[in-house]
Amino acid sequence: MLNNPLRQQLMHRILTCTAERFELLALDVFRYQYERNTVYRAFVQALGLDASKIHKIEEIPFLPIELFKDHQILCEGLSPALVFESSGTTGQQRSRHYVADPAWYATVSRQIFERLYGPLSNFHILALLPSYLERQTSSLVWMVRHFIEQSRSEASGFYLYNYEELLRKVEQLKKQADGRRILLIGVSFALLELAERHAPDLSGLIVMETGGMKGRRQELLREELHALLCEKMNLRRVHSEYGMTELLSQAYSKGEGIFDAPPWMRVLLREPNDPLTLNPRQRAGAVNIIDLANIDSCAFIATQDMGSLLPDGRFRITGRMDFAEQRGCNMLLWQ
Repeated sequence: MLNNPLRQQLMHRILTCTAERFELLALDVFRYQYERNTVYRAFVQALGLDASKIHKIEEIPFLPIELFKDHQILCEGLSPALVFESSGTTGQQRSRHYVADPAWYATVSRQIFERLYGPLSNFHILALLPSYLERQTSSLVWMVRHFIEQSRSEASGFYLYNYEELLRKVEQLKKQADGRRILLIGVSFALLELAERHAPDLSGLIVMETGGMKGRRQELLREELHALLCEKMNLRRVHSEYGMTELLSQAYSKGEGIFDAPPWMRVLLREPNDPLTLNPRQRAGAVNIIDLANIDSCAFIATQDMGSLLPDGRFRITGRMDFAEQRGCNMLLWQ
């Protein structure tokens, strides 16, 4: 099934997608998944929709993200090579993303990063995240581990709670001045703890946070978190990564919490109290995501995030829906 000619053709179109080609490609992926994904097909049919009459992306049904908790969302004929699990509090049911093609995830995530930041080989990557051996089911840790490998830097690695060692490494790399940039990527709680305990001068680094406090301390708005990190770490701006277990793609912000998605990913907004109603002119609401990189699972997902859209298609994440469970990368720190 991985070598299915139609799948291979769609994957090539996804990686070469442009804004002009997005809608046609999204409709083709919808038809492909409707025919091959039993869970998604059953969902569409339960809504009483005729798939043959769907001709606009606004008409495509978005699968509630909660279904990843108790269903195997995977196209027929595929077997999972990886199973990514969401983080969560004890006793909370976790979402699972069954990934048939890890090489595809590696290709997609690397292309997204390098599209915005340049080759990974130009970076030393320092991660305030659990190591891969500690949390093998985290899609974020898997991705960062891949980035570390691709950076081909002996200095790159995981530094969870090893703040002194991390800061010594930063100073060594600054003195080394080998032309590579230093990327410090971490969960928000760990970055804030580093800032408060050590107030290090990280000017010249790219500091990237991957999520909120998620149960470790009082939740901060992204603007408040970034202001604190900038003040205590001598930074002009803080970068952000937006992703989730159920997606293979990521969006990145180079500042001000404004996210730039790859050409094959798009955010649409729905009415918070009416999950089936999209409003193309709406600028704030609950977040629906089209991630065409999810070719083997489901590319059309109704999340529990709230957000706003900018006129140019970039977006902000403004919070979670009131009933949404706590989840996110910071949960990894206290499992």
